[in-house]
Amino acid sequence: MAEIIQKDGTWTFDGDTVRIVPGNDKSVSLLRKTLGEVAVPLGALAGISFEPGKKSGRLRLRLRNGADPLLQITGGKLEDGSDPYRLTVENDRTGVAEYVVDEVRNALLLEQVGTGPVDSYLLPGPALPITVGAGDGTATFDGERIRLEWNWKTEESKSSGGARTLALEDVDSVEWLPSAGLENGYLRFAVSKAPTKAPPKYDPHAVELWGFRKDPLMALVGAAVVARMPHPYAPARTAPAEAGPAGTAPAPRGDDHDVLLRRLRELGELHQAGILTDEEFTTAKQAVLKRL
Repeated sequence: MAEIIQKDGTWTFDGDTVRIVPGNDKSVSLLRKTLGEVAVPLGALAGISFEPGKKSGRLRLRLRNGADPLLQITGGKLEDGSDPYRLTVENDRTGVAEYVVDEVRNALLLEQVGTGPVDSYLLPGPALPITVGAGDGTATFDGERIRLEWNWKTEESKSSGGARTLALEDVDSVEWLPSAGLENGYLRFAVSKAPTKAPPKYDPHAVELWGFRKDPLMALVGAAVVARMPHPYAPARTAPAEAGPAGTAPAPRGDDHDVLLRRLRELGELHQAGILTDEEFTTAKQAVLKRL
């Protein structure tokens, strides 16, 4: 088992799962503390890296696209301090961080975990029920219904209709955007039965965000909802593949072949970068070629 304990948090890897526990230091963001422990299965990982620095370094996990509903809703817009897959490492623990990186990379190689997108969420998202108050409203989600309630700062034309309750099946999409500069952010639910092009300030299906401390927590509500909606990369239903001659398996699909070719290219890049030894590259390459 590989483990690194820092003020920022604790990462533990047992060969199958990277377990992330946020620290209690005052520098740890409210989002990470609220999210709590995160268990990342090996199959959800695209990579791991350690970035040394003058005062401290950083451990970073890179997840496969579509594996985590939180990353799906935030779309790379989370600031570093709120990113649960980043750990600040003191310089006297550099060796431990590098050991964790080596252990995770070796496991990814041995299990031949791909780096491409996945078609189902491999992490469950924030725990339910969840309630967050920020900006001009409060959002609550219990797994089936989303309730939006307004406060004294809400635009009157928006609050005059009272609180809104949305059924999960009526929600077409969810969008979260942090405030930036003079532009306000929002958490918006696109509802099939009541489409609107109104700005978040006037949209009864959106909470407007103004850049305060609790704003990132609205991303947790969005992630909890997204985790229970159809996955954006789920394959479309198709007719069953035609069977081959008796006693033989169906021919490999074209997309499977493309995935294996991409894996070969990725292995070549890792080998050229010095991440894989000649022996590791040969072993992994032969395993992929057997599946072609």
